[in-house]
Amino acid sequence: MLIWIENTSLALWVGTSLWAYPILLSAHISGLAVIVGIIAMRDFHLLGFINGVTEANFLELKNLAYCGFLINGISGIMLFSSQATYLSTNLPFLVKLFFIGSGMLLASKIYKKIEKNTGRTSTKILAILSLFSWFGAITAGRLIAYIF
Repeated sequence: MLIWIENTSLALWVGTSLWAYPILLSAHISGLAVIVGIIAMRDFHLLGFINGVTEANFLELKNLAYCGFLINGISGIMLFSSQATYLSTNLPFLVKLFFIGSGMLLASKIYKKIEKNTGRTSTKILAILSLFSWFGAITAGRLIAYIF
């Protein structure tokens, strides 16, 4: 199946085009900046490090954060397609996927707690875990290029 993915016209275009990979990687980083920027600011606010904004401000930005995730998802799948067999066994890539899944699950839980205005202490714990998840995803993502 993974070899089939690598032989699709999309994967071949990503892997052989002079501009496809750099453009997709730029889109991937831009989506990352949006989602992690919003979520990190929200988490630091919940931990008391950022004042001057309210939790309602972050609810307004929730859709934009998810849009960043959508950009990451689409560009990530396209990037993955050109190296599917390699990445499917690459430990940093698998760790990155775990942290992304954890980060998105935590994002959803935190937004629900903000909407219900409940559990300040448990929300702080979730914010710490969220920051750890996104830091882990970014670190693992960078290690993909360096650990073979």
